[in-house]
Amino acid sequence: VADGLSMFDGTDHCYFHSGPLGSHPVWDSRLFNYSNYEVLRFLLSNLRWFIEKYQFDGFRFDGVQSMLYKHRGQGHIEKFDDYFGSSVDGDAIMYLTLANDLLHSLRPNMITISEDVSGMVTMCRPISEGGMGFDYRLAMGIPDKWIAMLKKLKDEDWDMGNIVYTLTNRRYKEPCIAYAESHDQSLVGDKTMAFWLMDKEMYENMSVLSPMTPVISRGLALHKMIRLITFALGGEGYLTFFGNEFGHPEWVDFPRAGNNDSCHHARRRWDLPKDQLLRYRFLRAFERDMLHLEGKYPWLTSAQYVQLKNEKDKVIAFERGGSLFIFNFHPEKSFSDYRIGTSLAGKHRILLNSDDAAYEGFKRINAAGEYFTAPTPTDGLPHSLQLYLPSRTCMVLRPEHAL
Repeated sequence: VADGLSMFDGTDHCYFHSGPLGSHPVWDSRLFNYSNYEVLRFLLSNLRWFIEKYQFDGFRFDGVQSMLYKHRGQGHIEKFDDYFGSSVDGDAIMYLTLANDLLHSLRPNMITISEDVSGMVTMCRPISEGGMGFDYRLAMGIPDKWIAMLKKLKDEDWDMGNIVYTLTNRRYKEPCIAYAESHDQSLVGDKTMAFWLMDKEMYENMSVLSPMTPVISRGLALHKMIRLITFALGGEGYLTFFGNEFGHPEWVDFPRAGNNDSCHHARRRWDLPKDQLLRYRFLRAFERDMLHLEGKYPWLTSAQYVQLKNEKDKVIAFERGGSLFIFNFHPEKSFSDYRIGTSLAGKHRILLNSDDAAYEGFKRINAAGEYFTAPTPTDGLPHSLQLYLPSRTCMVLRPEHAL
């Protein structure tokens, strides 16, 4: 190797495991020997140094799955026994537990996040309970699901049940961070979510001076819907990957042999949402307002109840944190007087809707209207509302007495 600790003393085992156990078969990287006291001291002292030197208040541990198992994450987890079998790297688990203990001892408000897609049990439970002490797990399957759908499925083939399953598939009382886009999409040769939705039309039709085309209209609508349903249903925390909040086009690519050492894509276009003549500002405004809404009426710390997953109509509805969330993913159909069940009785107000002109919507939803529940049991709930649901829109409602 040309840099780093690997073989810096002429051997392959000073800080790392020797032989195949110390090399990742896919990433071309080394694996630390966590049973070595000097390795533990080195890694733990690094954590403390970043806190004291740079005042870090959070750490995201990358590639944790490759640490947890001796197969380095290349095996399959098929049953609970696999979390406790001989393929588990107990030394790595001990290091992660020590790291969390150190970080939370030094900074009680420290946030630690694990990038683990294997679902290792007790990952996000307190050390006092026998857990590893992480505060959150990254819900890595969510951005993978969205990109897979945009790549492979027609809008009319989207499966509402599968969307809900992906967003709610997490272990009880082990908090997750939900996110709609990650570096796997926009940093390693793929395209951003916005670019998958709108592709080359982003170069020509993102100006407000250009006519609204079907491609841009669809892209803006789904981009807003995907972010809100991910934020509202996907976890106990929400992450905006930088640039996703305004629909950054293209991708990020650093100079390398594969692109002739070009720096052309080694940047983020932060100027785009600031330009009043470009539609990116509407996507950012929607991000701002949905974040502010959660700050005013929190839902991330609450349990969710999904009362509707209608495959034919492509409608999803759920309650969380005292608010009612409704999504119509149908690419063509709008529904008048659509009945949605709710446990929240009384007069409702719309707090946020993606069809508002402030977000480059078509203003088909009466945001100032009053919506009253009826004692008509629907979707297994005692009350219901009748609403107009335009195609490819979403809205958040809340009882007026809870405002």
